[in-house]
Amino acid sequence: MGLFWKRKSGDQFVSLKLNEPAVAEPKGEASKDEPQASMRAERSVDSPAAPVAVLEPPVTAGGPTPIPYESPIEKPAAPPAPSEPVAAARKPEISERPVPSRSPFATSVLGLNLSIEELQAQEAALEQEFSARFRRAVSATRESLSDRLDTVFQGLKQIDENLLDELEEALIAADIGVSTTQHILETVRRGVARKQINDLDTLKRAIKDELLKILRQSERQGVASETSVPEGVAPYVMMVVGVNGVGKTTTIGKLAQRIKAEGNDVLICAADTFRAAASDQLAIWAERTGVPLIQQKQGTDPAAVLFDALKASKARSSDVLIVDTAGRLHNKSNLMAELEKMKRVAAREVEGAPHETLLVVDAVTGQNGLEQARQFLKVAGVTGIVLTKLDGTAKGGIAVAIANELGLPIRYAGIGEKVDDLVVFDPELYVNGLFE
Repeated sequence: MGLFWKRKSGDQFVSLKLNEPAVAEPKGEASKDEPQASMRAERSVDSPAAPVAVLEPPVTAGGPTPIPYESPIEKPAAPPAPSEPVAAARKPEISERPVPSRSPFATSVLGLNLSIEELQAQEAALEQEFSARFRRAVSATRESLSDRLDTVFQGLKQIDENLLDELEEALIAADIGVSTTQHILETVRRGVARKQINDLDTLKRAIKDELLKILRQSERQGVASETSVPEGVAPYVMMVVGVNGVGKTTTIGKLAQRIKAEGNDVLICAADTFRAAASDQLAIWAERTGVPLIQQKQGTDPAAVLFDALKASKARSSDVLIVDTAGRLHNKSNLMAELEKMKRVAAREVEGAPHETLLVVDAVTGQNGLEQARQFLKVAGVTGIVLTKLDGTAKGGIAVAIANELGLPIRYAGIGEKVDDLVVFDPELYVNGLFE
């Protein structure tokens, strides 16, 4: 499963250095990483005026050389005399319980008390849970596709044209699209003619391979991963577009929450100043997730709001800036001019910005969502898709149709209502979920 946001190199680890031996330091030199060693170096024998950290009994004139204090573990000390209340109070407390050994890579920010093995087991459990949730999200699509094939194939000894006709209807019903369906059927027919496909399991495997190939090929265009932008470029600017009602505001809130949970500083820009409720909805999400929000009054130039947000991101050294944009398509020329102006402002302030332009598509709308994607692709320079409400439709095949016809990667998918139900789209999990 991995991290939701992978732009930072590797996991961040913290070493408590509880069992590491003291390193001998040259006189007068101190290590920057070990302030205690620095204090010991300053309190060396070459500096008699410096206080000594070792507790010693008081020295009387003409008396014998004082014996250094010994640990109570090796030799229990006698109760202190009444004349030594200060020394007794300063006696260090030493625990007899051994401290477990920790290497610098044995503890992490997310689990200071866990070993590497425990963290790996925890990650494996989360991955299994994620896989199960993803399979549940596409269960309705699976019933209309895989289960339908199982019913049709019962009693048949070979794959014939009737079965292929049923397959075509099932693929179209799942909103995989006509052109994608025809491509899959051509592959199946070639396999049947060559006697490479002769049973239901082989047929399903051939369909899975074709669907996975389509989804993988779409990742070659657009932006398939945030790691394509160097870490030194900050903030990472994400513009989010989409028609009203597809879940754009909710997606922005969930994105902010998930990226923040990976240890990144996130900022939200409410640049949809055309719709009055847009800023109010984002303000609710910002308060819920604890992410700062940059907004202006209704009617303000969206590019001016974005400029303020970029300045604020630089001032607070934010890692990610998520920008909400207008969701109207009734006047494409104005929308195009507005988005182009925002892109110019972003590119002037941050190298390569916007680094992603995500289009939010409602999976329930099926082919209508595909048409929306085509329109926005013309005016917004979309680099990736967020597919929402995937768990609420039997038309989950729209993901394949978008990937095939637009050549854009599916970046994220909404598989529920909770804040952590926005997940990174995994083509393999998606395809396996359609046929398991």
